Amino acid sequence: MGRYERSKSAILLGFLVLNLTQLVMGRFVVEKNSLRVTSPDSIKGTHDSAIGNFGIPQYGGSMSGTVVFPKENQKGCKTFSDFGSSFKPKSGAMPNFLLVDRGDCLFALKVWNAQNAGASAVLVADDVDEALITMDSPEEERSSAKYIENITIPSALIEKSFGEKLKKAINAGEMVSVNLDWREAVPHPDDRVEYELWTNSNDECGFKCDMLMNFVKDFKGAAQILEKGGYTQFTPHYITWYCPQAFTVSKQCKSQCINHGRYCAPDPEQDFSTGYDGKDVVLENLRQLCVFRVANETKKPWIWWDYVTDFQIRCPMKEKKYNKECADMVIKSLGLDLKKIEKCMGDPDADSDNSVLKEEQEAQVGKGSRGDVTILPTLVVNSRQYRGKLAKGAVLKALCAGFEETTEPAVCLSNDVETNECLDNNGGCWQDKAANLTACKDTFRGRVCECPVVNGVQFRGDGYSSCAATGPGRCKINNGGCWQDTRDGRSFSACMDHEGGKCACPPGFKGDGVKSCEDVDECKEKKACQCAECSCKNTWGSYDCSCSGDLLYIRDHDTCISKRATEVKSGWAAVWVILIGLGMAGGGAYLVYKYRWRSYMDSEIRAIMAQYMPLDSQNEVPNHVSDDRA
Repeated sequence: MGRYERSKSAILLGFLVLNLTQLVMGRFVVEKNSLRVTSPDSIKGTHDSAIGNFGIPQYGGSMSGTVVFPKENQKGCKTFSDFGSSFKPKSGAMPNFLLVDRGDCLFALKVWNAQNAGASAVLVADDVDEALITMDSPEEERSSAKYIENITIPSALIEKSFGEKLKKAINAGEMVSVNLDWREAVPHPDDRVEYELWTNSNDECGFKCDMLMNFVKDFKGAAQILEKGGYTQFTPHYITWYCPQAFTVSKQCKSQCINHGRYCAPDPEQDFSTGYDGKDVVLENLRQLCVFRVANETKKPWIWWDYVTDFQIRCPMKEKKYNKECADMVIKSLGLDLKKIEKCMGDPDADSDNSVLKEEQEAQVGKGSRGDVTILPTLVVNSRQYRGKLAKGAVLKALCAGFEETTEPAVCLSNDVETNECLDNNGGCWQDKAANLTACKDTFRGRVCECPVVNGVQFRGDGYSSCAATGPGRCKINNGGCWQDTRDGRSFSACMDHEGGKCACPPGFKGDGVKSCEDVDECKEKKACQCAECSCKNTWGSYDCSCSGDLLYIRDHDTCISKRATEVKSGWAAVWVILIGLGMAGGGAYLVYKYRWRSYMDSEIRAIMAQYMPLDSQNEVPNHVSDDRA
């Protein structure tokens, strides 16, 4: 990129930053909770505190504790264990609220160190006299992502003057007791809560994008139950901004904007020369808005949650699937009208306003008690911006705090939400109704589309649009998804029952093997029965050949031979069989005769010898002649 192009890009980026800064400076409203000092009397009273945008504020509740100011590590930027400090309350004592000074490190790091030291909440005293601000988590600090996710205690920023009063009382040996109250942090006028989520389809913007996507997946089940029950009214929103008129024809503006610079988004990789462009993000944001609108027309607005989670899983930027083709597959799997969605999106190349995105830009400006939306993601509950960790339990508690007392749904009184997302449209997953098989599995964190294992046979595929049986035994499960048919007592199948086997039409058929296999006219296409005396007749899956006159057809040789020759051959064969049989019978008789004759002769000889020469086994016969002579 040349010097002119770099300067041009720098000017454009500078304008986009200025554009966003002007939006930020429009009317940012700091969400506050009440902090009431109950002792000592010298500072008793109610004060404002700005709710931190991490951790878990106790929306709808309150918390009492004792304020502690550390003697060392007063800014909380180091681990308190290095100084031998612990703020874990003793048995029976009130919780400890740790007071730390602002400066030198991230707000979130101060709270994390305090939590590890046993503190139940954190008060951060401002170091300058100014209006309260929202303590936010860092934008691109990958090293801090892990501990920010694990912060579970509430935190708040207090004014410098109030912090000085607290420190003065603590140093004087006074017991400072305070009460943090979030009961009025969310308005609760009636029995229905209206909330909106300002989000983004970009999944390559770092820790905050990861946090947002995880929240959407975790909270989907609870959101859909509340919406289906009529307890809540949810609306998604997306932030865009415009490109200055002087740059609408520039390469940078064209790559980041649609509708001639009217609606833009930052480059996902922050690099104009590689990867996806900002306009890709704008188009997907617009598509998700239209998915919500079309789903809302069908009285099923909760399908938006299914689309967003499925798109994030199936069409990530990392796998180069963040495109219209992948999005269309997700839309079809959820049973939405693709043509209506495309009509809602309009023409991104038109030099005119897009009604959907124009409404979004107007909605970014704060109205009533809600300030301008400047932080992504932002959750707004009953026109009041939510502050704290974007987690299922914490957000559910904030929503429940928005109901008028005694009108809370049962879900607000239970520990968690049980869901079965596979009941509606099979969760948008693959299914085979004929075989009663599905890839949808309902889990604690929502449904997943995963190809099943049936009777030891593994199905493989993406779980959304396809699952196919693989390996040995695959043909036993719905014939492996292949073609099969039976006619006239004969059955044929295109399933090949082995690992990696595909559907292939058997011999005598042609087709794709899945939906159809058509009988082949082998008499014509395979040139069967081509001998001069042969005539061919096609049958289903095979063919029959016959010979003229008294000839006999031999299939292996595709020829006809005389039946008389066959009969002569058969006669000689019978003669030989008889002769061989007689020969074997004679030989057997001779062997029997020889064995019997030898056995007879042996017995005779043994009898004769036994008379003249007694065997060793016989007792000696007494000699009477010798005895008489004696």
